[in-house]
Amino acid sequence: MTDDVREKSDAANAFGDGRDLRARLPSVPDRPGVYRFLDDQGRALYVGKAKELRKRVSSYFRGPGGAPAGRVGEMVRRAADLEWIVTGNEVEALLLEDNFIKEARPPYNVRLRDDKSYPFIEITLRDEWPRVRFMRGERRPGNLYFGPYSSARKVRETLELIGRIFPFRKCRGERPGRRSGSPCLQYFIKRSLAPCDDRCTHAGYMEVIDQVVAFLRGRMGEVRRRIEQDMKAAAGAQEFETAALLRDRLDAVRHVEERQVARVGDEGAFDVVALYQGCPVASAGGGPAAGAPGAAGGGAAGGPEVPSAAQSRAVASGGANMQVFRLREGALVDRQTFFVENVTQRDRVEVLEELLLDFYWEGSGVPPEVIVDADGDLSSLEAALGRRRGTKVRVHRAQRGPKRRLLELARQNAELAAEAERQRATGGRRAREEALQRLRDVLELPGLPLRIECYDISNLGEADAVGSMVVFEGGRPKKAHYRTFAIRDVAGQDDFAMMRQVVARRLGRADRDGAGDDYDESFATLPDLLLVDGGKGQLGAALAGMREAGLEVPVAALAKQREEVFVAGRGAPLPLPADDPGSLLLQRVRDEAHRVAVGFHRRRRSAGAHASVLDGISGVGPVRRRRIVEHFGSPERVLNADREELEAVPGLPRKVAREIHEQLHRIR
Repeated sequence: MTDDVREKSDAANAFGDGRDLRARLPSVPDRPGVYRFLDDQGRALYVGKAKELRKRVSSYFRGPGGAPAGRVGEMVRRAADLEWIVTGNEVEALLLEDNFIKEARPPYNVRLRDDKSYPFIEITLRDEWPRVRFMRGERRPGNLYFGPYSSARKVRETLELIGRIFPFRKCRGERPGRRSGSPCLQYFIKRSLAPCDDRCTHAGYMEVIDQVVAFLRGRMGEVRRRIEQDMKAAAGAQEFETAALLRDRLDAVRHVEERQVARVGDEGAFDVVALYQGCPVASAGGGPAAGAPGAAGGGAAGGPEVPSAAQSRAVASGGANMQVFRLREGALVDRQTFFVENVTQRDRVEVLEELLLDFYWEGSGVPPEVIVDADGDLSSLEAALGRRRGTKVRVHRAQRGPKRRLLELARQNAELAAEAERQRATGGRRAREEALQRLRDVLELPGLPLRIECYDISNLGEADAVGSMVVFEGGRPKKAHYRTFAIRDVAGQDDFAMMRQVVARRLGRADRDGAGDDYDESFATLPDLLLVDGGKGQLGAALAGMREAGLEVPVAALAKQREEVFVAGRGAPLPLPADDPGSLLLQRVRDEAHRVAVGFHRRRRSAGAHASVLDGISGVGPVRRRRIVEHFGSPERVLNADREELEAVPGLPRKVAREIHEQLHRIR
């Protein structure tokens, strides 16, 4: 997209606070482009693209009262501002829309469920000696990515496989090698070329990386032929040990090829994508339910349709699924399944445009042919994927033959996966409701324990004792409200005193008016049930902590040995079997509290064990500390360094180096 075809709206200044969005419609141009609804903080709520911006944006204000109902109406009511960018054509709009969605992750756009957590395989081409590794989260420009994968296990299995076949380096740093300078075990078991010890050339190492890339792209034949050529060349040069290693690598690749039993006659590379959008749900009035707006494209004259509340619940519980079958050289090399949000009753082509541009993040993963379960104008998607791949990409719906059968198989898998997820979610909700009802009845609570807080203590002697607080709401963990406590001023290994302190400190932070200076949302709401890990002693400590805080909430203790539940005023445990739904929920909450406490305790111990001589020195943060230690190689050499040696550390200002030298010598 060039500057002469780009035009950003300055209407936010012309229309005050931007809340009267209807008044801005006449200024929206009738040209292709991208529009964004923003909230009062300037964050994107929804990003869309259109052939005609004014027609598309106007469709959001044609419902009763000036805005549609349901989720789209909710988005419009939340919107405080509207802006647009004009593009030269619809393909540019589609690519720009994809960039905005990836950058802002708007809550009302189509997205893979929890897509930030989907794992990838990353090849760090930015490094001089690239690594091949597992990664999540933000992608770095210049590196190569394969994925997203639907499970971390699949990524790790793939990495383990290629790690056995290809001898790329397995060390973690940007530069290969260890501080000792000697090769690691991976070299001696023939799984690394040891670039750290100059035992291979850079060209030879990059040849291995190229083979890894070809392997991940499914080009088994190309990998096999290249290894065969290298093996024959090594044998011809009488480098028989190298030839034997290449022979073993070739056997491993052939073994992987033989495992691919699902084949079609076509020897090319293509993907088959099927989308199941969920079953339509009847509206309250008995008529057909409405849908949601398209993510892109021109709107219909009747305006955007909206989903009913029932449909929103259906989608949230697993009503949409996308299946991707990846075929390379006639072999089905991978199948991935993704659950999708915000797609019910939306136009299939528009949904696929968003999803596939999100899925094919890097051009390396785009095959020359993509078979989709959709009819309609796919030319914009073809052009966008073609630009991403660098060559022409054909996107179409197979009408006959083996590709049509694969498409039907993918569609069936998508529907079955969505139905299984919906049943799982429904069954899980019912099980949680039953467990909460059992706890209410057995513990004689005034209502359902919708908010359960559990506390545990972890320590090894007096040092680094900690406590944890985990929160379950509606029978599910609310991790944003988890908290940890460092125990203060408790002599000896007194678990009861520690439990009393943690409960008193938590309840002492209960600010029901939200007016305190130390307000914390996790402490603002009192629990419907306070659970402690332990028996009668821990229960008494929790009661003492409650009295100290001046508050009273229902409290129980769960003893590990027999999973017995104790409450105040009763000497014997409650008649709640260990396999009762209520008891199972308490055990899950207790185990989570134990996990958090132990993890926090280990981190504190580890931090103490890795304390550095540079800790506590002003002017030295984590980055400078790492640079200094890497430059000298050990803390001892840092202590023995003179001022000139410290000043020679790359990236360390001379003034800071002099101050570090003075402080180190004062400390010593």
